[in-house]
Amino acid sequence: MKKAEFIDAIASKTGLSKKDTNAVIDATLETITEALAAKKSVSFIGFGSFSTVARAARTARVPGTDRIIDVPATTAVKFKVGKQLKEAVAKA
Repeated sequence: MKKAEFIDAIASKTGLSKKDTNAVIDATLETITEALAAKKSVSFIGFGSFSTVARAARTARVPGTDRIIDVPATTAVKFKVGKQLKEAVAKA
């Protein structure tokens, strides 16, 4: 499902215009992004939670060439699925 299809689905369920729905979705995504950038977690009970995890620097081997490279430390986004979402997907 692409963003436009997602906006259409939300607009039809809520009765909001597509323009208003797009603004709400953009604001939601922006707020989640800002919270994660500040190393805060965002939780939606039953759906899941977004958090960040620090990945340490390491060395890795390139497949095929066996060349060793240094991979720098980074911060990644982690999503943990909530119970209700997990059950809904399992039933589908």
